[in-house]
Amino acid sequence: MNHIDWNFLDSLPPDVSFKILTCLDDPGDIVRASSVSRIWRDFVIANGMCKRLFLKKFPQLSGIADVVDTSKTQQESADIGSSRSAELEQLKKEHRAFASLARGLATLDVDECLADALSASSTDNYPEEGIHNTLEPRDQIGDRASYWSSSGQSNPEVPERLTYELFSDFCVVTEINVQPFQAFFQENSPIYSAKAVRFRMGYRKWHDEEEEVDFSKDNDGHSFTDKHFVWTYTSQEFPMAQENRLQNFKLPDPVLCIGGIIQIELLGRVQKQEMDGMFYTCVAHVQVLGRLLSPVFSVNPLEPPGRFILMFNPQAEFYKPRNIHEESSEINVTPNMMQRHVGGWEQIFNMLRGTPWVEVYDSEDEQHDSDEDMVENFAA
Repeated sequence: MNHIDWNFLDSLPPDVSFKILTCLDDPGDIVRASSVSRIWRDFVIANGMCKRLFLKKFPQLSGIADVVDTSKTQQESADIGSSRSAELEQLKKEHRAFASLARGLATLDVDECLADALSASSTDNYPEEGIHNTLEPRDQIGDRASYWSSSGQSNPEVPERLTYELFSDFCVVTEINVQPFQAFFQENSPIYSAKAVRFRMGYRKWHDEEEEVDFSKDNDGHSFTDKHFVWTYTSQEFPMAQENRLQNFKLPDPVLCIGGIIQIELLGRVQKQEMDGMFYTCVAHVQVLGRLLSPVFSVNPLEPPGRFILMFNPQAEFYKPRNIHEESSEINVTPNMMQRHVGGWEQIFNMLRGTPWVEVYDSEDEQHDSDEDMVENFAA
């Protein structure tokens, strides 16, 4: 018997086939499996296997309430027919969305994700020592050192929080780099690092019960507190060295940031300032690296907090990595960034491990002559 003609999905009970396919740990493998034949594709879609694997790989997706194809009109979405047809169309829509998400993760380079600085829990001298300085990789701008400084505290355990906005409200973050500030203009050039750092990711509450916040205004730099955000991920604590270098904090697993907000918690203080005997924490530069998934994907937060709608636009293309050596009209530069002279970001390119991408086989596409042809095309 020709081994290509054998299909284990036909030969094994559905529950056994399901267990076999759930042993895959890469969403891209599930998508490739759905490309083998119509039988495989229908099985993968009917069991929502692509979505299941993403929920396992990225627990942050557990709050997803629905997937909306923004390329479809409301009338197109409504003209589905029976409840069984509606269920099948929903499964197909989810499969297309998560297959596209798998493609983005497999093909996008690691990119700089930070777009703007939102708020610091305290600042010693605002705006000269404001959080916006941490977006600048240079140690000095003009005749001034570039850094953020907390206010002084007599208790070295008082934490600080730096909150930033990412370029995309739906992206995968892989690592965060933080450089403590070394005060060369002070005696003995002390380094004002934290004892440890921790990271939180989430989204903004656009409508607060007590007040409405204008997020486009920086005000005094301390306008935003935890009540303005919903956090969907909190990392472990990472020890920080008292060294003047960009320290790398690689997350154990990539994290899906839903909402485009990241907060760096600086835990504990190690350095006293000689002139006032108070403990300070100072940061020279912050860098967040990951894969930007806009404009193909975006999110629409829901109530209660933690629930959201995944917006999917199959007609859009993923952002290309920015090149710091070339000006690009594709970069979304905010007015605040222009005012703050944010530039000179280092670019890191690092491809994910994987095989060349295979397009998803869709029943609406032109059909192959046989399963054997599909397998040969897949192998090619």
